[in-house]
Amino acid sequence: MNITILDDYFDTLRTLPCFKKLEGHTVTIWNDHVQDTDALADRLKDTEALVLIRERTQIRKPLLEKLPKLKLISQRSVYPHIDVDACTKQGVILSSDQHLGTPSYAAAELTWALVLAAVRQLPQQMNALKAGKWQIGVGSTLRGKTLGIYGYGRIGATVAGYGKAFGMNILVWAREASLARAKADGYETAKSKTDFFERSDVLSLHMRLVDATRNIVTADDLAHMKPTAVLVNTSRAPLIEAGALVSALKAGRPGMAAVDVYEKEPLLDVNDPLLKQDNVICTPHIGYVSRDEYEIQFSDIFDQVVAYTNGKPINVINTEVLKK
Repeated sequence: MNITILDDYFDTLRTLPCFKKLEGHTVTIWNDHVQDTDALADRLKDTEALVLIRERTQIRKPLLEKLPKLKLISQRSVYPHIDVDACTKQGVILSSDQHLGTPSYAAAELTWALVLAAVRQLPQQMNALKAGKWQIGVGSTLRGKTLGIYGYGRIGATVAGYGKAFGMNILVWAREASLARAKADGYETAKSKTDFFERSDVLSLHMRLVDATRNIVTADDLAHMKPTAVLVNTSRAPLIEAGALVSALKAGRPGMAAVDVYEKEPLLDVNDPLLKQDNVICTPHIGYVSRDEYEIQFSDIFDQVVAYTNGKPINVINTEVLKK
């Protein structure tokens, strides 16, 4: 079977042990990022199974209609970048493991790295030192402060554990079922959304991007944060109203942000307003980008390809296509 993998920037996948699962198939790997429909259609014209790395490439109806040989899209996690209805119409199976069993420890660890980097001003201090300056300001410590966890799923719960280990007070805001889990784990839950934003010294977002969570953090929410607070987002940028974070940072509430996700990715515009803020730490969506995490993710993704070739597709999102 002809398999194509898109957006493997550093040609990492072929070096993973799980890549052996694709032995016997013709595998083409692209290391650059292309979104142009015609260019993608040309690259994928002989592709029968398409492997995606998260949401790096949009797969929409105009592209799918140009790919008559495509039978399977295999990926992991959520799929806002894929036109599922168009896949079904074209007879393309979408297999996507929702990894309900374990959190992304890589994303949780990056979240905590950003928290520490923000409160101790690590990038700013490093840049100053390289410029010949010695200490440019005074950072903060975490012990005794309040860590707000917005969304108490697998990653949120893991980050809460990190905060507890650092002596922080954990405050959770989420859906009712998630709040109940947080209480069962011994954590305090906020009285209201406003209470949550007002009390958090560090506020970290941990929700999937679905219709119900898009723009769930508003400009008014941010305006209730402390001028000393830090907002951390390693989940998805559209959880926050477009433009609201930059405006809030300019207004001084919150005082700082640390983000790994953006409205448009890859973000290559050095003049993007977020990158121009001195009170923001930015990383290029590397939360899940670790060799260990890749092995876990792509072992599942390649299993989905193998299952399809064996005539028994798994983790099928658009099950209607199986009836055709």
